[in-house]
Parts: sequence; structure tokens; C-alpha cells
Amino acid sequence: MTTSLDTLDTLDIPAAPAAPRAGGVLASGYRRLAAVCEALDVQVAGSGDTAAGTWVTGAELAERPEALEAFIAAESTRIRERHGLAPRPDVAASRALHGYLWSVSLLMSGSWHLDRRVPRIRPAEIRLNLTTGVHEVTPGSGFACLPDDPAVGAPPAGAALPHVRAYGVRVVGHEEALRAELRAAITDHVRPLLAAIGPYTRRGPRALWGMAGDDLVSGIWYLGRVLGQEERAVSAATRLLPTAIAPFPAGADFRRLAGREGRQYPTRTRSGCCLYYALDAARPCGTCPRTSDAERVRRLEEQA
Repeated sequence: MTTSLDTLDTLDIPAAPAAPRAGGVLASGYRRLAAVCEALDVQVAGSGDTAAGTWVTGAELAERPEALEAFIAAESTRIRERHGLAPRPDVAASRALHGYLWSVSLLMSGSWHLDRRVPRIRPAEIRLNLTTGVHEVTPGSGFACLPDDPAVGAPPAGAALPHVRAYGVRVVGHEEALRAELRAAITDHVRPLLAAIGPYTRRGPRALWGMAGDDLVSGIWYLGRVLGQEERAVSAATRLLPTAIAPFPAGADFRRLAGREGRQYPTRTRSGCCLYYALDAARPCGTCPRTSDAERVRRLEEQA
């Protein structure tokens, strides 16, 4: 699916209203994001279409070992069904973590990229259906935005930036402050889960934070591609992570590959491995260190 920003309003999804409550604004934005991103399997809580199955929240994954083990076991089952092999426990844990990080990061980074709003999603406000892999988000903890956001309204008399509106909107003064809000929102959400799942993945904090940074960047990049705005997304991700910014051990680090007829393709190499190569050694992911530049160009030109 390829959609441009100019045609986004033609989707059968209402634009985020200038509502006095953060939850309603965020819910509308999440629905627009899910409509654009086919790979983002998420629904908004209260939509009435909750599927049957076993659900766990992000908080439970971080706090209850039995929930975390069920999360990893469910991913192991999906891998056996899709790839016909029984994965090592650390591979199943890494793949489960990758799917969660990518989805949750895209909910926050996609809202930032499309609407200039950074939601604060608490781990208790997102849950995962272990049976289907669907995520469900409750848009309840407010968001940060710029002063000209239509949801803000007039600031309180004498308010200095940043200030917090009573209905859950935190106003910051400029784009870099909003980028800092996004980095902090991702960090605060995923830190407890990384600490809990580390022993199962058999990887240390640097590698796990590398994966978190990769999934943050790759979600923005993916969104740009489906919107037909790849260069804009690459620039945005680069400004978000221009270099290593703690706890992320690396920047976005995009580079260019030359293809046929002088065409340039953006690419990057992951700093935290997603272990997809352990499932398909003949075709590791396109940003894997194992994938040569020549192979990357070949795949990209196949898709063009």
C-alpha cells in the first residue's frame, strides 16, 4: 500500500479533532496510523472488535515471569508455523521482543511524524493478544506537542514553556524538545521490559538498546515508504537519532547505495540484531550486517 501525505485525508478515517481531551485526540491519530500501516496490527481499546484469546499487558510482561514466558512461547509457536522449525529459546525471545518494540515504537513515532504529537504510552496501556499477535492500545496518558497544535488552545495566563494543560497535553517550545520527548517516551516504556527479557535473549543491555533504537528508526522509515515520503522519513529519523544518544548506542546512520541509472537508495545497518537470519539463513533481513551492499541493491531494485 502506497499513500502520500497529500491523500491521507481521503482515507475513511477522520482527522484528529481539536478535542479538549488527550485520549480522543490520540485515539483518532492511532486509527489513522493503523489505516496507513498495514504491518502495524493494532486496534484502539473500546473499538468493540477485541478478539478472543490470551491477552497480556506490557506491564505484565515486565513484572510477571509467567506472562513473559507465555509471550516467548507464543512467538516460538508462530515461528514453527511460519518457518517449519523449532527456534532456540533466545531466538524466540529476541523475535518476540522485536515485534513488540517495533509496534509500540511506531505508535509513538508515527504520531510524532504525522501529527507532531508524542504520546506517553504506559506499559499498562498496551496489551498483546498472544493468540493472534494483535496489539491493543488505550490512549490515556496524554501527549507532548508544539504550541501551535490545534488541540492545545490558548495557554494558561502567564504559562511558561513547557507547561501542562489540565487535560493531559504537555506543550514544549520547539522541534528538538519534541524529539527529546519521543526519545524519553520510548525509553521509559521499554526499559522495564528490556531488563526482564534480557536473560531470555542472552544479550546484554547495549545489544538490547541497540535493538530498541533500530526498531524506533525502522518504524519511521517504514512509515515514510508506505506514504511515498521515504526521504522525508529518513531525514526525520536522522534528526531524531543523529548519533548515539543514551541509552541508544548508535544513531540512525543512514547511507546511500548506488543502483542502476544512478539511482540512490537509503540503507542502514542494524546495531542490535533481530536474529531473523536464524530463521532464514539464505535471506537475512535487508539491514543485517550479513547482507552485502550488492544484495541490498539487488533486492531494492527488485521492489522498484
